[in-house]
Amino acid sequence: MTSVRILLVVVALVLVGITGCQAEVSGQADADADGFVVKDPSRLRFRPVLTELPPGPATATAGNRQSADPAEQQAAAAALDCAQGPDPLDGRDDPALPLVSCDRVNGTKYVLGPAFLTGADLAKATAQLDQTSGRSIINLSFTDAGSRTWADWTAANIGKQVAMVLKSRVLTAPMVQSAIVGGETQISGQFTLPEARQLARDIAGI
Repeated sequence: MTSVRILLVVVALVLVGITGCQAEVSGQADADADGFVVKDPSRLRFRPVLTELPPGPATATAGNRQSADPAEQQAAAAALDCAQGPDPLDGRDDPALPLVSCDRVNGTKYVLGPAFLTGADLAKATAQLDQTSGRSIINLSFTDAGSRTWADWTAANIGKQVAMVLKSRVLTAPMVQSAIVGGETQISGQFTLPEARQLARDIAGI
């Protein structure tokens, strides 16, 4: 049986970007009530976290949120108002370019690198109770192609964060603890089973 590696969710980022997402995307639950198959892969992207910035009000005029220039990225982060409604980009960000984004729940701001995986590389997101620890977890099952990319990326980025971005907003940004092979990944953190179910639904785009 393929061993399952762990991604440790930073506690402050649990439930990032969840509220208000599911009504605007499509998806379908499978036979497992806690497992959700990805049906609309175009909106979900996996991006490396380059910089994490604390919440704060916008202190400048709107900037270019997809610039490759670090100075422009910082200026765009300063100008980003995470408390506003739907993201103006609303899933129209270019996956080949960096992205300045945030979570709408906590207001944490992020400078993210280009996407290296999309929802097409993820087969299923499942919430369950870890029988060993008693904690709620989310299990991500990648496709064969996604598994290979994921294994290579996690091996090269141990100790770094990866953002799961839906419609240009960060859902969660867990930290990679080890190289993850075999296509099965667990996200763990301080959340209840209902919260884990909601995060699994949002990652799946339901």
